[in-house]
Amino acid sequence: MLQGIVAVEKSLSRLFDTLETQGYEVISLDKANLDDVDAVVVSGSDINLMNIQDTLTDVPVINAAGKSADEILDELDRL
Repeated sequence: MLQGIVAVEKSLSRLFDTLETQGYEVISLDKANLDDVDAVVVSGSDINLMNIQDTLTDVPVINAAGKSADEILDELDRL
């Protein structure tokens, strides 16, 4: 059963297989149409030092910095 479509940043490629095994359709963030995804997972490496809150999408964005694959899955499952 398909859980949803998740766009994942390329630097987090280790998550692709894990999410797919759990029923998510995974696409690379750089190829994603953000209107078609249910969530976005980013590495968190682009920390916003000026606290500017320009949002590019209305879908949930999960910051994977310091989180295990299981923690990311838990967050996705709660959406």
